[in-house]
Amino acid sequence: MSHTVDIPQELKDSLRKFRFARRKGGNAALIVKINKQKLIMEEVEQFDNISPDDLAEELPVSSPRYVVLSYELKHADGRVSFPLILVNWAPIGCETSLLTLHASALLDFQTTADIGKVLEVRDGAEGLTNESLDAKLLAS
Repeated sequence: MSHTVDIPQELKDSLRKFRFARRKGGNAALIVKINKQKLIMEEVEQFDNISPDDLAEELPVSSPRYVVLSYELKHADGRVSFPLILVNWAPIGCETSLLTLHASALLDFQTTADIGKVLEVRDGAEGLTNESLDAKLLAS
């Protein structure tokens, strides 16, 4: 199977470590970008205890990113869980060729990260809120 964008072992290890980290509270995020020249995915940064609003502030308005988010989900019965969700950050103002490359590699990244839920965010910070995340995660 040919892949358009390579996912280096270093990033796979980082994803695994992030996935199995023990969390006591708050949201955590791992941000990944595509290096267009090298056609590889690269880890940009990790955050602990970051709100969706603050996360949106950290993401570029003119470049797509994959964000693996460990989200603190409060259930109606009082339970708290930390599901992983893949935020596909693809603002409308991005360069078309980069958006196309990003879209073509999404499924491969989602499979590698082993995440079932994807939240598409095209409208910037307005699309990345507690409300949009709760709606996506509580719908199933």
